[in-house]
Amino acid sequence: MTTSNTVTITPELIAAHGLKPDEYQRILDLIGREPSFTELGIFSAMWNEHCSYKSSKKWLRTLPTKGEVVIQGPGENAGVVDIGDGEAVIFKMESHNHPSYIEPYQGAATGVGGILRDVFTMGARPVAAMNALRFGDPGHPKTRHLVAGVVSGVGGYGNSFGVPTVGGEVNFDARYNGNILVNAFAAGIAKTDAIFYSKAEGVGLPVVYLGAKTGRDGVGGATMASAEFDDSIEEKRPTVQVGDPFTEKCLLEACLELMASGAVIAIQDMGAAGLTCSAVEMGAKGDLGIELDLDRVPVREERMSAYEMMLSESQERMLMVLRPEKEKEAEAIFTKWGLDFAIVGRTTDDLRFRVLHQGEEVADLPIKDLGDQAPEYDRPWVEPKKPAALKAGDVPHADVADALLKLLSSHDLSSRRWVWEQYDTLIQGNSLQRPGGDAGVVRVDGHATKALAFSSDVTPRYCEADPYEGGKQAVAECWRNLTATGALPLAATDNLNFGNPERPENMGQFVKAIEGIGEACRALDFPIVSGNVSLYNETNGQGILPTPTIGGVGLLADWGKMARIGFAAENQPILLVGAPAEWGTHLGQSVYLRDIHGRAEGPPPPVDLAHEKKVGDFVRKLIASGVVTACHDVSDGGLAVALAEMAMASGIGATVPGLVDLDPVPVWFGEDQGRYLVTLALDPHQDEIDDIWNEAKALGIFAPWIGSTGGRDLKLGEARAISVAELTTAHESWFPRFMGT
Repeated sequence: MTTSNTVTITPELIAAHGLKPDEYQRILDLIGREPSFTELGIFSAMWNEHCSYKSSKKWLRTLPTKGEVVIQGPGENAGVVDIGDGEAVIFKMESHNHPSYIEPYQGAATGVGGILRDVFTMGARPVAAMNALRFGDPGHPKTRHLVAGVVSGVGGYGNSFGVPTVGGEVNFDARYNGNILVNAFAAGIAKTDAIFYSKAEGVGLPVVYLGAKTGRDGVGGATMASAEFDDSIEEKRPTVQVGDPFTEKCLLEACLELMASGAVIAIQDMGAAGLTCSAVEMGAKGDLGIELDLDRVPVREERMSAYEMMLSESQERMLMVLRPEKEKEAEAIFTKWGLDFAIVGRTTDDLRFRVLHQGEEVADLPIKDLGDQAPEYDRPWVEPKKPAALKAGDVPHADVADALLKLLSSHDLSSRRWVWEQYDTLIQGNSLQRPGGDAGVVRVDGHATKALAFSSDVTPRYCEADPYEGGKQAVAECWRNLTATGALPLAATDNLNFGNPERPENMGQFVKAIEGIGEACRALDFPIVSGNVSLYNETNGQGILPTPTIGGVGLLADWGKMARIGFAAENQPILLVGAPAEWGTHLGQSVYLRDIHGRAEGPPPPVDLAHEKKVGDFVRKLIASGVVTACHDVSDGGLAVALAEMAMASGIGATVPGLVDLDPVPVWFGEDQGRYLVTLALDPHQDEIDDIWNEAKALGIFAPWIGSTGGRDLKLGEARAISVAELTTAHESWFPRFMGT
């Protein structure tokens, strides 16, 4: 091998590539010599945290990933789940956190573009997108700028590409001041007999570059995403990719047309670490070598070095192994769509990764070792300390009506309409619910009754107080939100956002959260089929709240019986299905304590998984029977906020007497888990309601009739009545006021 890139490899250069001294020694031992500058970049790309999962692999293996409907679990571009009738839903969630903090518009936009490619690379046409966004304190000088840029980037890319954004989350906390989170989800539908994978097969076959040209944008992006931030963060702006949704739309159509032609053997999105990661993964999975000739790679900038070309994260690009006899047909398809098509290499039988540039061999590495021999760490961790229980009687009081209005107009519980109205939520014509409910629902094309439901959930303050219970709760709430529409939860994807794993306290949060997630997924038959780990979300030693986001997919056999959160009519009974006998008791880590009294105290509400399963299955049965007119899970803000949300969604009020012998604050604001508010199309005096009540009782489910719909006011117990109009004004005002619109 010739080595004309004569850059001197120094300890400083090694550190700048995110490699520890012992990791560099491992490289020397594997290849038996000093690497070239390009090879150092390749190792840096493949061995960073973002690509290798070196701190998390051990724990990710403990998650349940198989199930009756699972066709493909983790390890591919996205997970694949059978939805019957020869079709599958393909979905994944992935982070674009660091780039979105540095350059919010392009960071968020390319996050959307990347997750869409993960889905259509496998042969699916995208049908839905979501995003889970966490921003810093609203009073922080950068927060409004970041919100505006991220929301604009998500909408700008998704709207132009033509996929509906059907749901998601937006939260604020000072712990995200230096590290916002942008977690992007996408789902698509494919035929089960036409799913495409990234494993290369066959020796001497052409390796084809597809899509847009390569530039210098995003060079080193994966390495940047695997490091803590400091005050020099603005200098990292060139590592952020630049996206073009219109090129991506053409790439989608060209790829699906090419796949239908039978030309594709293997295909891989060029995401993190670009050409390096895609080529290495395709070859290594197929036990093949890959030889690339960079002189054939389409570029949009002059005098690009081999190092830059291998590490560029320019968007809208794919790598494919092609059937040779289909070469002309494939090229014609991409030419028709105005995209680049170039044969840039071939598969080999020697398990080497060779890179040629300007007549020189600038890399010659063992291809399996780039992935399989990446360091894997069993990081030291410490058991997270659990907060003391709230003392009996230590419940600060407030006027229930005043507290409810304050919560509804707070930064965390106010309406997100300002956000989602910037997204096209109805494009493709299949959206059955707009954002703001429990889950987004999208009709499946070609079927009279079938639909898919999507939700994204986590409560970071629970996860910090008790990562194990917080991990359980994230899964349970996602499962509940799908159930509340009537959908059978099928499977989940995770996006695990944490701080520096080299700090034992952070690693302890990760370990316990994974334990809780795994336990909940097993109990609820809700396997994890894809996902992403984002570590080092930390600036100047200040880490984010542990945020293991769970994205879930459910199946509605008959969307005609789908439940919504808004009250449907007056004079309908309201049941609290799954209530504890005391109604609501748990105020630890509640938004009531935090936002009304400034106290973040106590343990989070415990999650009884057997109870969740039993109650959720019963609620879905009720919805399928056709008697349910509205359904909403009870979560942040407790019963009061859930009832207000149902009233605001419909314009119909409710009277809920409460229990005179109970303290009203925990009743209305306790965040006990496993509860649903359900309204029924039955006369409260008819025998049918007794039958439903008795069935719940036989199952050990407490489902009291707590009130009735009607009027234009919400009346909770002894508190003053609040008009639905006043609730709505409070709820809708915060975001526009904050954004100055």
